[in-house]
Order: sequence, then structure tokens, then C-alpha cells
Amino acid sequence: MGLLLDPNRRRPLTQVLVRRNALISVICYMAGVVWFMGLAFEPFIPHTKMTETALHHTVVQEGFTAGEMAMATGREFAANKKKAHGMPVDWLVKTMESRGLEAFTQSFNRTLPFPDDNKERVIVNGTNVYGILRAPRAHRAEALVLSVPSSPGNSNNQAVGLLLGLAQYLRSQIYWAKDIIFLVNDHDLIGMQAWLEGYHHPNATGMGWSPLLGRGGSIQAALSLELSSDVITSLDLVLEGLNGQLPNLDLVNLFSAFCQKIMVPCTIQGKRQRKDWDTVSGYSHAVQTMLLMVLKQASGRPWGNHGLFLRYHIDAASIKGINSFHQYKADATKVGRLMEGMYRKLNNLSARLHQSCFFYLMPSLSHFVSIAYYMPAFGLLAVVPLLRALDLWVQLVSPPSTADNVCSVTAIEPTSSPSGILLSVLTPITISHLTGVALYTLPIRSQAVAVRHFPLSETEAVVLTAIVIYTAGLALPHKLPSGQRTGQGWRVLKLVAVVYLTLLLGCAAFVNFSLGFVLALTLVPLAAFVTPHVPKFPSAFIMVVLSPAGTLLFSVFFSRELQEMPVGFLGGWRLLLSAISQGILDNSLYGSLVYPLVALTIYPCWLLFWNILFWR
Repeated sequence: MGLLLDPNRRRPLTQVLVRRNALISVICYMAGVVWFMGLAFEPFIPHTKMTETALHHTVVQEGFTAGEMAMATGREFAANKKKAHGMPVDWLVKTMESRGLEAFTQSFNRTLPFPDDNKERVIVNGTNVYGILRAPRAHRAEALVLSVPSSPGNSNNQAVGLLLGLAQYLRSQIYWAKDIIFLVNDHDLIGMQAWLEGYHHPNATGMGWSPLLGRGGSIQAALSLELSSDVITSLDLVLEGLNGQLPNLDLVNLFSAFCQKIMVPCTIQGKRQRKDWDTVSGYSHAVQTMLLMVLKQASGRPWGNHGLFLRYHIDAASIKGINSFHQYKADATKVGRLMEGMYRKLNNLSARLHQSCFFYLMPSLSHFVSIAYYMPAFGLLAVVPLLRALDLWVQLVSPPSTADNVCSVTAIEPTSSPSGILLSVLTPITISHLTGVALYTLPIRSQAVAVRHFPLSETEAVVLTAIVIYTAGLALPHKLPSGQRTGQGWRVLKLVAVVYLTLLLGCAAFVNFSLGFVLALTLVPLAAFVTPHVPKFPSAFIMVVLSPAGTLLFSVFFSRELQEMPVGFLGGWRLLLSAISQGILDNSLYGSLVYPLVALTIYPCWLLFWNILFWR
């Protein structure tokens, strides 16, 4: 502390940081990237282990054997769904009641701001059906949830059959200390959102739903099941929820332990775990798995039913059955035993899962990267704009004679009046943020006008309006009268911009680390080195590539490469448009924070650096 408080002792440190600013910035950035990539090397990170005592020290013997009967029930459900042209509500209620459950329904409706890109629907009307297995050995203050999404078509019918088969089997057991809620939600996440709002009584999204006539206890944990066929080759665990939230790591450990016990192959991010971690290919596989999790978490989307439970502090995950061309085959009986075992373990919880991590990344199911390991990588990136802020501050407060020692300075312009500097700085800041407000509000509000005057669908109108506003922002801030430009103004503006960017990235990383880290990878380099003195056209091209839209486009292509499903430029462009529309829709439907964060703060901050590049 004495080094920082004593001006005489602080001055040499400041001079070193200023004189070697560019070199230190490059070293910090490269060290942050190397640190993060090294996290996928398994000897550097801890193994996963069960920390919750109630899950670790219980013996479970699974007895579910009705897999074939469950698949027959799934085919019966599919036939009734086809006959009803939607959710067979009456059939589901009768079937649940015949299996000893208290069956209830919930109707809901939602008007979308524009059609869903995948299903082309604007007005959504549906009905959720759920049955409650009351706990025979407790006071029914707590509950567990097993949910299955039901969509139009033939998808996930097998999971509904297995849910009903499990309900019939678990009803015959007497050891339940928690209510078990078996939920079949209509219209995927929209129905799930309606049921959760009805269960917890908020109405944060403006959705219309009927009150729930039957309720269980406080929900402790939830699982969502999705099956693609009668036969599966592996079970994939999906963790990423709304705004990058994750369940407690013990839920992951529980799933992995039962997969090993029942001998069902399990994957994460669709990738199997490899044992050759000490080879280049094994390390590359771990890196790909971890980067896929980063990109999915950074999107802020709920990647399954479980993603909406997490906003209510309920640990949840989705289990997806995959049928590929792998040699191993598993039937519904094994999946049912896995679900039975997990619920019997969760039934022993005396409190919510809390002893393990909530902030982590996973290069494999057997290893995890905790927040203590990955935050230093982000810190090394975030220190770069702070170093540039120190450099700029010294330039502004030092007399002209000392500026020759400052790197990246070519000449000192004559000192301008404080009012001129203030005006030259406030003008681009105000215009940039007004552009961000327009980017956030106008695409949905102006879709009717765009559809009326142009041959576009409503979805295309929203996306193209956002692209037009985004592009127009490149011209607005720096087209100002030259009289408002001052010599020291760009330094003041960049000082404000780099400090502002550091605060934004820090806030984003604490809410959603992956989003903050991805943005830091692209925005920190341009924030550090952009000045009015660099070559304009090459620098402008690099800035466009590293802009938020460029980051999104790169993420789309890179995620497809990691999934081993590469696309061409035209396919990538379509995926980019779909990602923009989905981001706007997720914000409107579920309260995703990624689009407002980018539109209202990140994009205006990037415009400030764009304005500095074209400073006159």
C-alpha cells in the first residue's frame, strides 16, 4: 500500500507502466488467452466429485422394468395427438388419473411480437397437463418435477410415454418424502414459462394463463426429458439456462454417476468423454467441448425446459436421448431406471443443492473448471483497457514535455478550452446511446410500417430494421461540424470509453462469464490500440470484423465447426439472421438480457471507438 499511496514511490511505477504500455497490454492479452485455453488440459483442473451428503451416502436399487409398455403408451399418445391435431388433453388427464395421480390442466395464451422463425406462429394457445404424486411419508412441503415438452408433430412422443410409465411405477412405491409433479407442457418453452409463472404467481412477461388448481410443495429440483426414438445410443446432458445460469454441479455429478452405474453412454455438448487427455487429439476434444459450452452460455438462451427453472433458483437440467449410428444401443427401460435412481437420490435431500459449484465450465463430464480458475483469464483481458486508461490519463495531466516518453503518441495538439472538450465528448456519447436505444426499441415497433411498404414478412422486417439501424450508426456519430472537434478531445473520449468498456465487461462477466469473455476477446484489442492516427481503411475493416455483429457472425460459424456441422457463407448468413431474431424474441418472451445488453451498452460503447478512429 505504501507504494501506491506515496507519490514519490508511485511515480517510477507509473512511468514504467506508461513507457511499456503497449508491450504489457499485448502480454496481458496473450496470457489471458493462453490461460483460458490451458483450462481444458485435464491435469490442471479438478475432478468432479459428489459433495452433497444426502446424494453421496444413499444406496439405490432401481426396479423399473416397464420400458416396452412405456413405448407403447408413447405410440398411443402420438395417435391421440394426431387425432386431436395438438395436445390430447382429455386423454392425458384420464391416463394420469388411471395411474393414481391428481391430474390438472392449465390453459395459456401468448401473442408473440413477431412470428417465431422456426414455427411461424404469432398467437400461441395451448394447454399444459400435469399430475401430482403426493408424498405418502412427509408433510408435502417440497416437490420434484419431471417435465416433457410436447410440440406439434412426432417429436418427443417416446418421452411422454416414459413419463407416464414412470408415474405408474413410482406411484407403487412408499418411500417418497417429496411430491413428484409430472408435467407435459405444450408449445415447448412458452408452455413451460406459463406453468412456472402460474406456480410461483409472478407475471413478468405479460403472458395470459389460468391459475393452477393443484399445487405441490416448494420445488427443490427438476429434470426435463427428451427422447428422439425408441432406441438411444447415448444420453446428452444440457445445462445452459436463461442468461447463462447453470444448475448446481452436484446435479451433473448425479447424472454422471447413474450413467456409469447403469452403463449408458453419456455426453455433454454432444461429445463423448475421451481418456487420451495426454494426446493432442484428446486435448483438442476437451477444448472443443469447453468452447461449445462457452458459446451456448454466452447466447443467454434457455436450451431446454430446465433453462426457465433456473431463474426461480431451482436446480434443473435437460436429458436428451440421442439415436446415432453408434454400436451401443439402450432401451427405454435403462433410461427409466436412470430417472428413477436420480429421483430417489433427490428425494433424500434435506435442503436445496448448495454444497457444490454454481459457476463452472466443463471440458468433460469428469472434470470441471471453477470460477477460481477461469476468472483470472478474464482479469488479464480486462486489465488491458485499464492500462490504456492510465496511459491516457498521464497524457492529459502531464505537461507537453513529458509526452515524448509516452508510447503511441506522435504529437501533442494545442490545449483546448474545457467547454470545447466537454462538448466534443458529450456529443458522440449522446448520439451513440440514442442509436442504441433505437436499435433496441424500433425493430419491433416499426415492423408494421416496414411490412406495409416493403415485400417482407414480419420476422424479416424486424431483423432487417435492426441491421439498418446498426449500419446507420456507423455514419451518425462522427459526422459532426469540425468546430466541435478539439485536439485533446479524442483522448478524453477514449479515456471515458475504455473505463466504460471495462465496467461493462466486468458486469457482463459476473452475470454471464462466457458472454463477458467472448466480448472481451474481440473488443479489448480495438479498445486498446484505436486512435485517430492509425490507417483509416484497414483499421475500419478490423473494427467492423471485431464489432458485436462480427462477433456474432464468427460465433455462428465457429459453433457449427465445433459441432462438426460446417456451413457455407449463405447458410451462415441465414443462421446469423435467425440468431438476431431469436435474441429479440427471447428478450420479449423470457426476459433474456443479451440483446438489451448489446443494443443499449455494448454497441454504443463500440461506436465511441469508431468515432475515435474517424476523429478529425
